[in-house]
Amino acid sequence: MVKVNFFDSLNNFIIAEAGINHNGKIKDALKLVDVAKKNGASAIKFQTYITEKRIKKKYKKIFNILKKCELKFNDFKIINDYCKHRKINFFSTPFDKESVNLLDSLNVKLFKVASFDIGNYELINEILKTKKPTIISTGMASLDEIDKVYYTFKKKKIDLALLHCVSSYPCKDKSSYLSNINFLKKRFKCEIGISDHTNDIKIPIYGNLLGAKIIEKHLKIDEKHKCVDSPVSITGKQLRALKIEIDNIKMILKTASFGIRKEERGSKIFRRNRIL
Repeated sequence: MVKVNFFDSLNNFIIAEAGINHNGKIKDALKLVDVAKKNGASAIKFQTYITEKRIKKKYKKIFNILKKCELKFNDFKIINDYCKHRKINFFSTPFDKESVNLLDSLNVKLFKVASFDIGNYELINEILKTKKPTIISTGMASLDEIDKVYYTFKKKKIDLALLHCVSSYPCKDKSSYLSNINFLKKRFKCEIGISDHTNDIKIPIYGNLLGAKIIEKHLKIDEKHKCVDSPVSITGKQLRALKIEIDNIKMILKTASFGIRKEERGSKIFRRNRIL
């Protein structure tokens, strides 16, 4: 029996990145689920971590932000159940062994590895043990690092998708390096997507035109919502607009067709063939 690649079944998979935009409040986390579902996201993704294992206390400012936004493990059970109720895919980026085990116990369909951990094989090896499909962002990564993680997953025969990413918050349009998408598509035999950190929806739309079928974009509850990643996050209205444009691209880029198409039948009488 031929194994079906998990990512082959995905058609323009739009990930609403909730991240830590819930500010550590389960109520806001569930609101983000509602916004994602209402506006056409394929999935909503969070971040699961133990602050003390994610960053050292000496980086006090970032440590305090992450600690404030850290959800309890039981909160993820609530979010997972709510996503099932709302019929939207739920998964998360784990940052430690305990978080991997928690998410695996919730039977998530896939995992996400942040750009910062593309070389963290202590974490990656824990994810590999689950044998679940994994998406990895490539911000700041060298080609050697991307090659290594790609062949690690290939050797284990575990489905992998790579996301072009620029780890700048926010990222300017001119610094999006979208040509990397074509490069990654030619170099690796896996699904290629984009994790975008601009403050608009243009870049992921252009990325989709270049063949990025997985699109990750940070989401906030609304314009008034003050959250950690607000500068790189879009609203539900913008998410809906992104979904519409991506659907339009799919419609426009139909299968190639030659000869007299049905839309051209009315123009057939104007054809003038000359045999020389």
